[in-house]
Amino acid sequence: MEKFKGTGVAIVTPFKNDLSIDYDALGRVVSHVIKGGVNYIVVMGTTGEASTLTLDEKKAVLSYVTRAINNRVPLVVGIGGNNTQEVINTIRELNLEGVDGILSVTPYYNKPSQTGIFQHFKAISESSPLPLIIYNVPGRTSCNITSDTCLKLANECTNIVAVKEASGDLAHIMRIIKEKPENFLVISGDDMLTLPVVAAGGDGVISVLANAYPAECSELVRHLLKNEYKAAREIQFRLIELIELCFADGNPSGIKAFLSIMNICQNILRLPLVPVNQTVFSRIQKAVEETR
Repeated sequence: MEKFKGTGVAIVTPFKNDLSIDYDALGRVVSHVIKGGVNYIVVMGTTGEASTLTLDEKKAVLSYVTRAINNRVPLVVGIGGNNTQEVINTIRELNLEGVDGILSVTPYYNKPSQTGIFQHFKAISESSPLPLIIYNVPGRTSCNITSDTCLKLANECTNIVAVKEASGDLAHIMRIIKEKPENFLVISGDDMLTLPVVAAGGDGVISVLANAYPAECSELVRHLLKNEYKAAREIQFRLIELIELCFADGNPSGIKAFLSIMNICQNILRLPLVPVNQTVFSRIQKAVEETR
């Protein structure tokens, strides 16, 4: 699973003033991150506002991004939910030609038991024609994949090849790294924890900040994977304020503010999300100007 090592970027879905999808801007995002050196792209994740897209829009976005990438980097598509059969149905509905993997978030709202979480991902993995990356983000889902459950999935479901870990619990993440099968990847789902997760033996990051700063985020991970910790620390510390601003008033509100100031896409989101408040926007604007 070398193709999922390094820096992945969870790209935004740009919108026009009428809230339709802005494909020209989407193309600019894809070009920007590939030019910046990311290793792979994740489309229609949380940062891509997938929960506000219709199935027809998801098909169109996936088709457009696949063509825009043109096999230059691997592509992962987000397909998750709290209805197991509906996730399986969506996988069957989408044209996955040119896609390399599926990212699937822990079921939210239902609050399943660990047995339920295991059975959910097992059923999806058995129905998926592509490798599956499970996504643990309890801050959003109110449902944590314990290290025991993650390791059970890694050992018993051959099609589950990685976990994107955004629990923020380093002890939990390190236990997974310590006890996982050799070919199972542990990917940071938190820009702020890229350094400690990869230094502990993780395999990279799926980044939000890399939408705006792909070169810097990619360089950070390259240093880490070469055990060049001094150079990596310098980059991570330079990125701290940018990461904090990115999430200061919600994601993807923050990153869309960055991208609008960079003239890559408009600062438009679909409800229930709204743009960052003016104070945060002004701070982001100042930070962008200082990095130019």
